[in-house]
Amino acid sequence: MVQLGSRLLKGHRGGHVVIRFALGGCTNRPFFRIVAAHSRRARDGKYLEQLGCLDPLPNAHGERVAGLNLERLRHWLGCGAQLSRPAEKLLGLAGFLPLHPMTVTGAERLRRRARAAPADSSAGPGDAP
Repeated sequence: MVQLGSRLLKGHRGGHVVIRFALGGCTNRPFFRIVAAHSRRARDGKYLEQLGCLDPLPNAHGERVAGLNLERLRHWLGCGAQLSRPAEKLLGLAGFLPLHPMTVTGAERLRRRARAAPADSSAGPGDAP
């Protein structure tokens, strides 16, 4: 396993490296950087390296755009960095990691609700108990 150099850990006693989202953008227009940072740093604070970006708002084609540097992600994971849950979910959806079972379960739940919604709306007002 690769060990982090003393320069990276200088001034940080305890904690570990985490791959997480750092919020950017402005009001009603969020933008996230995917960063490797020390766990004790602030969410939007200083980070070790930017590994990608995410635009969570759909574009004109209904797509949410994410850019990832998979080579550097492999490097940091090899160094022992841990993933936050949102970052783990994004990497699973991108095909870099296996999908978490709850992601699949949540999608199935939403599909069932979408199918049940038209059936519920077809029932008349007098049919309600």
